[in-house]
Amino acid sequence: TQQPPAKRTKIEPVTEYSTSQEMDLLQKHQSEAVQNQSAPQMSASQGQHTISLNMKFDSYNLAKEEGRDGGNAAVKVEDQSLSQPNVFAQRRNQVKPELSSETECEPALKQSLPIAHAKTDASAIVTSKGSALVKQEVVSNAPSYTAPDTSSTAKAGKPKIKGVSLTELFTPEQIKEHIAGLRQWVGQSKAKAEKNQAMEHHMSENSCQLCAVEKLAFEPPPIYCTPCGARVKRNAPYWTMGSGETRHYFCIPCYNDIRTDTVELDGLTYPKIRLEKRKNDEETEEAWVQCDKCEIWQHQVCALFNGRRNEGGQAEYTCPYCYIKEIERGERKPLPQSAVLGGKDLPRTLLSDHIEQRLARRLRQEWHERARAQGKNYDEVPGADSLIVRVVSSVDKKLEVKQRFLEIFQEDDYPAEFPYKSKVLLLFQKIEGVEVCLFGMYVQEFGSDCTPPNQRRVYLSYLDSVKYFRPEVKAVTGEALRTVVYHEILIGYLDYCKMRGFTSCYIWACPPLKGEDYILYCHPEIQKTPKADKLREWYLAMLRKAMGENIVVEVTNLYDHFFVSTGECKAKVTAARLPYFDGDYWPGAAEDMIMQLQQQEEDGRRLQKKGKTKSTATKRASKAASQAELASNASKDLQLMHKLGESIYPMREDFIMVHMQFSCTHCCNFIVSGYHWDCKLCKNFHICDRCYEAEQKLDDWDRHPVNSKEVHQLFPVEVNDVCAETKDNDEMMESEFFDTRQAFLSLCQGNHYQYDTLRRAKHSSMMVLYHLHNPTAPAFVTTCNMCYHDIETGQGWRCEICPDFDICNACYQKDDSVKHPHKLSPHPSVAEREAQNKEARQQRVLQLRKMLDLLVHASQCCSPQCLYPNCRRVKGLFRHGMNCKTRASGGCPLCKKMWYLLQLHARACKESECRVPRCKDLKEHLRRLQQQMESRRRAAVMEMMRQRAAEAAGSSN
Repeated sequence: TQQPPAKRTKIEPVTEYSTSQEMDLLQKHQSEAVQNQSAPQMSASQGQHTISLNMKFDSYNLAKEEGRDGGNAAVKVEDQSLSQPNVFAQRRNQVKPELSSETECEPALKQSLPIAHAKTDASAIVTSKGSALVKQEVVSNAPSYTAPDTSSTAKAGKPKIKGVSLTELFTPEQIKEHIAGLRQWVGQSKAKAEKNQAMEHHMSENSCQLCAVEKLAFEPPPIYCTPCGARVKRNAPYWTMGSGETRHYFCIPCYNDIRTDTVELDGLTYPKIRLEKRKNDEETEEAWVQCDKCEIWQHQVCALFNGRRNEGGQAEYTCPYCYIKEIERGERKPLPQSAVLGGKDLPRTLLSDHIEQRLARRLRQEWHERARAQGKNYDEVPGADSLIVRVVSSVDKKLEVKQRFLEIFQEDDYPAEFPYKSKVLLLFQKIEGVEVCLFGMYVQEFGSDCTPPNQRRVYLSYLDSVKYFRPEVKAVTGEALRTVVYHEILIGYLDYCKMRGFTSCYIWACPPLKGEDYILYCHPEIQKTPKADKLREWYLAMLRKAMGENIVVEVTNLYDHFFVSTGECKAKVTAARLPYFDGDYWPGAAEDMIMQLQQQEEDGRRLQKKGKTKSTATKRASKAASQAELASNASKDLQLMHKLGESIYPMREDFIMVHMQFSCTHCCNFIVSGYHWDCKLCKNFHICDRCYEAEQKLDDWDRHPVNSKEVHQLFPVEVNDVCAETKDNDEMMESEFFDTRQAFLSLCQGNHYQYDTLRRAKHSSMMVLYHLHNPTAPAFVTTCNMCYHDIETGQGWRCEICPDFDICNACYQKDDSVKHPHKLSPHPSVAEREAQNKEARQQRVLQLRKMLDLLVHASQCCSPQCLYPNCRRVKGLFRHGMNCKTRASGGCPLCKKMWYLLQLHARACKESECRVPRCKDLKEHLRRLQQQMESRRRAAVMEMMRQRAAEAAGSSN
């Protein structure tokens, strides 16, 4: 049997009182604690609480018993590890260390400080039954909890920061519903859920008073080896170096391959001795928070506690139990919904409005159909509501063509890059009072200004969802209601793209690898990962609906459209016609194949140099020679298409091509203007004006249909509904968190924003919305133009005309110090800053762009007396970065500022020869990460195809 965990202790900074003054306070506190029969339990959150007063009191008594001086010296803890936050705590928004039987602090505590355990005499616990809270008798003698009276225990002096917990917006009924939902453990397997629910009958003072469970650990984020990209197995050793996005990892084989004393990473050389050996067994426990009224402890996730709003660790937190009592006594009211910005407050766009309106109409129609089928009124059957669709990122990017592929088509003027717009769409649904993110989608839009073969094409890059949609019912069609919603979002997007003038959409139906996520981090156990054929059928079912609405005119696949020249198709079979997308299967596979072809050519040339008379030629060299002869007769293009075709053919149905406009049967180009000439007898025959003119010049035998004496009549259909330009009327929306899929995953993994249970999905969605409404900006964006010191939030003045003129309060109050010709207005305070609106968001984006422009200017400027605002300051940061020994990884604040800007610049930089420091290295680092993800995805797909082929061979035998 396991020993119960030791009682957790409050942590607060030790104040330098005189000992006599402090002991009076401690004795008073201890007597009050005994009277209230309550004691602090779990570790604090956000640096809010410290070493318990009981511990200090016992330490003082112990010192007196041992004859130590108890005069005016401040109480001091011998074990210095108590005051140092652990690594996981820093990742968890600087949560202070927890004192438990599992921590390294407790042995020292046992030696020096006796821990006083408080008792509780409550005889009933609160549990869930249905949707209401009821009291249930405890069968065992386990301690239980009843919310104490808080009228006389509230602490004073805490700042009133509104919305530190989302429960402050709830009504008592919503709080009860929230607590009942916590104890259902939605998302876990049946066995785990029943195990956690059983703990309600054995609650102790160490249990969370909301979910009734004690220790809960987060899922550890995956670790990938930097050189080879392999995932480090759980409990396996690895070596690491660096910090943040520049942290590098080495698995055992890659570490052993380092034969020298140095290792080269991202263009820099590091001593091998700096690699730190670790074991992949880290476990991060969920953070706790203590009520300032009754002093009970709860998980931050259960309490919907937002540590980012807990400025300085001093915000007052009221637990749900005390909150209900205060409302019942009329002491407070729920905050208005506008107090904490949510999904509805995110900027609306034409695209999001279009999808939302379609979705509302479709759900209203489905609701009535389902009620009619059940013989009830529509208000008697559950319906889906509170759905919010938002575009959270819309930025221009450029896709660089891989080098080896570009070399093959240099003579054909193949473009070196393709401009496109990257967009991210999210779906939120309000569940138990919280807007939960259920669905996400990354898309790439290559507009009319892009060159072929990507012109007017859309690529559905990634799509992800979690299984928490409400209600969990089936539609009239027999499919789940959530499927109807997700299909409608995709159909609405295709409809919007067609109206803008896009011609086709491409979908790679590839499920995620085991243990990996596309967008939303850590899926629930109850959600199965679909196999490729199931996922493909899911997309095809959606496309059949779109064809029924004439949004889609044809559905085919990549192989049939580009690799096979059959019937009357006259287009050239070449890799230059294949649409080139970021993260797609074939561009990465083609690069590997070209490298293999080049290696075979090199082997062939080596064989020729050795001479044909030698009989010791290896089998590989002989094969290479034959390949070299083939290369001399056939182009690399044809070889590449042959290899790609062999690779794609077994899974050709997974590469779905969606035609939103008709394509010419002869030249395979999409018809966006003029006429398309259709055959009345042949359903899928359409040719453009140019091919029709060429058709009329042919003999009857060569005209449509080919090799037939009969000639079919063609009739014209005018194309007048395709926009000449695919102009996007929505504004740019930049978000560093959603800039790439990996950036958002990194945010979630680093902060443990998981979606494996509904309780965590609610908290994670709350935090994601907070980040969206409060994007991080560099601290020195607001620097005083007089004293050159950084200006704290709300403590400065800004010119209403000059965008780069700011001064601090101290300089503003000096007489005759400010001789600026324009009016100065005060900086917004914290409270005013939280009142986010469209204008404020645009202002932040402009400020960030100015800083990035300043970064580029400073990297190119050679003038020592440059008048460009803050140019000398940035140059100073450049010089500091070259000479600093601490570095960003060591905690240098100046290096951290500059490193943050360099990373933002590298993500958006489109210049191949950029002069900004480390830009090339950072872009190479991001490129390698992307390449490793693509390689893992392709390898998993090929392994799946091999298994599928083996199963087919086994069944035939």
